[in-house]
Amino acid sequence: MKEIVCKLLVVGAGPSGYVCAIRAGQLGLDTVIVEAVKPGGTCLNVGCIPSKALIHAADEFGVTRQMLTGKNAMGIRVEAASIDLSKTIAWKDGIVGRLNAGVTALLQKAKVKIVHGRAAFRDGKTVEVETETGMQVIRAETVVIATGSEPVELGALPFGGQVISSTEALSLTEVPNKLVVVGGGYIGLELGTAFAKLGSEVTIIEAMQQILPQYDGDLVRPVSRRLGELGVRVLTGAKAKALSDDGDGLTVETSDGHVKLFPADRVLVTVGRRPRIAGSGIEELDLDRSGPYLRIDDQCRTSMRGVYAIGDITGEPMLAHRAMAQGEMVAEIVAGRKRAWDKRCIPAICFTDPEIVTAGLSPDEARQQGYTIRVGQFPFSANGRAMTMVSEDGFVRVVARTDTGLVLGLQAVGAGVSELSASFALAIEMGTRLEDLAGTIHAHPTRSEAVQEAALKALGHALHI
Repeated sequence: MKEIVCKLLVVGAGPSGYVCAIRAGQLGLDTVIVEAVKPGGTCLNVGCIPSKALIHAADEFGVTRQMLTGKNAMGIRVEAASIDLSKTIAWKDGIVGRLNAGVTALLQKAKVKIVHGRAAFRDGKTVEVETETGMQVIRAETVVIATGSEPVELGALPFGGQVISSTEALSLTEVPNKLVVVGGGYIGLELGTAFAKLGSEVTIIEAMQQILPQYDGDLVRPVSRRLGELGVRVLTGAKAKALSDDGDGLTVETSDGHVKLFPADRVLVTVGRRPRIAGSGIEELDLDRSGPYLRIDDQCRTSMRGVYAIGDITGEPMLAHRAMAQGEMVAEIVAGRKRAWDKRCIPAICFTDPEIVTAGLSPDEARQQGYTIRVGQFPFSANGRAMTMVSEDGFVRVVARTDTGLVLGLQAVGAGVSELSASFALAIEMGTRLEDLAGTIHAHPTRSEAVQEAALKALGHALHI
């Protein structure tokens, strides 16, 4: 068996891995990438992209169903509405397939050698790959571990049958009549909201006292209100126990200590993700850990010389855009360029209804870090574009230092606010002050005007509220 010898070996072709390999190829490095399934990883195949496709389809169907009632401010009414979820899933799969092909083409354009199969480390420089044609050995000067993450399984609710993870939820061909979601984080709420719009009776079980516990209450309230409008039942401070004996429901311990049975055709478990380490030989490399994750420095180097780690396997935030940035940086470091991780913020988005976007520090986080702050908040109910779109719920908020006006954080909740994430991150990366935001002309009528108005509010002279 002939061995492959290369300068750089990337294990895993998710967002971090394939970006690392493409950039390394562009820089002239002899690069090999190994992937067990399809290029694109969790995000492209069973995460970000397919979930947003399903969410969009659910939004469209939800609006159509609302028109059936005639309760539409614009006067639109339809006579009938139905959805063929199998066709929706086929459409979603078509998008994923196009993007899969695109990633493969980009890797080939960058002259990256792609090896399909499951990799297992022999040592820090060598992997064995079980391919369709047999075992392949790859040796490299530098190795990048980008194996990603996988859904956390609950001991009392192992995946299988009617208990599903987000992966299976995105491949259902029929809408469940009754769906119980265990976990009220962003994955559970995104999918739970989508299925509620598609017609499922949805119950969300969250162990903490608030859904979306990583966000502050002001941002979460519009989402909670919308869940109520959709008929979604939310139980906080509750714990999922087990499937009922006949398997047609879930027993739950509620916040008052009582155990109740919730009927369910499907139980969707979304209680987090864990690094994908088992079975790859990574555990045998004796790399330093930070909890369950691989410990890295500001250049994504592990404790073993010549071995880097990027993406979800390095811990929170488990976000594709963070992973991509790490991948691009590591490729340049391996090519001899001077780089280090010096990002001021990583924007995060929750694609609920309404959407949530955050960048930088929240008011509470800023105070905890010792800053004296001023906060400006502008509601979409005073924004003309939001009114014309019949989606006035939510607001934009800016957090800044009182002494200098330096913007420490930007947050928003509302329809379509995910598209504000780039301007939020740019403002913080560029060291923007309140006066800069307030003095920048924002196009009218757009939702982005709320950013300018929030800055004006923090300065004490908002114009439209």
